[in-house]
Amino acid sequence: MEDVTDAGIYARESSYLDRYVQFGAASGRVLSVSFPTTPEDNAESDHPVLDRIFEYLDGLEEIEFDEVQVALTVPTDQRAVLEQVREIPYGEQVDVRALARMTPELDPDDEDDIILVRTALDENPAPILIPDHRVRDGPSAAPPAIEQKLRSLEGL
Repeated sequence: MEDVTDAGIYARESSYLDRYVQFGAASGRVLSVSFPTTPEDNAESDHPVLDRIFEYLDGLEEIEFDEVQVALTVPTDQRAVLEQVREIPYGEQVDVRALARMTPELDPDDEDDIILVRTALDENPAPILIPDHRVRDGPSAAPPAIEQKLRSLEGL
């Protein structure tokens, strides 16, 4: 997929989610993904990343977002967790302890590390692109109704 080269805000209405899918982009990367009921006034609706997201939401085939560059402007330890979330395949799920085990330098038996994993999931700047809905007992940065629809779409 081509890089996100146009800086701006992009949004398109999803009948499946009953919300808009909106993202901000700059410097060739997605900065954030959100699900507003009304998009920003200056949001544009035409962008290759939106096309890819809507292919995913159609549910006709397994879509991954490995090629979409996401600017992870979070602390380094949270970034390591979110990078591992991107490795969870479509239609599969892990629990918080398994995610801690997958993340280098984290101990799934250390409660501080479990809190770190939960915090990273909760502060995920780009739900869908970083599929935190695939972590079954962790928080999602997406609203609960959106998280459930994403889980349902993937049969989780």
